[in-house]
Amino acid sequence: MIDGNSMPWYVGGLHFECVQCGGCCAGPNEGYIWVAKAEIRIIADFLKMTPGELRSKFLKRVGLRSTIIEHPNTKDCIFLQGTGSQKTCTIYPVRPSQCRSWPFWPGNLAGPDSWNKVAQKCPGINRGKHYSYEEIEKIKSEKKWWQDTEQ
Repeated sequence: MIDGNSMPWYVGGLHFECVQCGGCCAGPNEGYIWVAKAEIRIIADFLKMTPGELRSKFLKRVGLRSTIIEHPNTKDCIFLQGTGSQKTCTIYPVRPSQCRSWPFWPGNLAGPDSWNKVAQKCPGINRGKHYSYEEIEKIKSEKKWWQDTEQ
């Protein structure tokens, strides 16, 4: 936890470069890929279907929220397609906010040990572009990426 007087451990920034390996989208555990109403419409448009078709084919309700379904055997996101290590996101240009903010999730940023543990699964962590503390905080708080695309 951060009190009002101290900065988080990553105040000097962190390195990350997405290598599009799909590791953040893959099992082995079940999870949730939350999608907002506006994202559902954008994803549906991208896939050339109605929001209702998207909901019935690719989403499920959990309480009052919607999540993208996962493959029943692998627990991979249903939009992670391909074979072996060559899997790609079929909705990458319109992926939800949760996906866009990877790996800067609160659990991953809890401390250096958490960050380095997730780096064992994600080969893009600790390499590539340097993200400043300010950039990380902006990514963490950005929930409505689609507002820039709406007229």
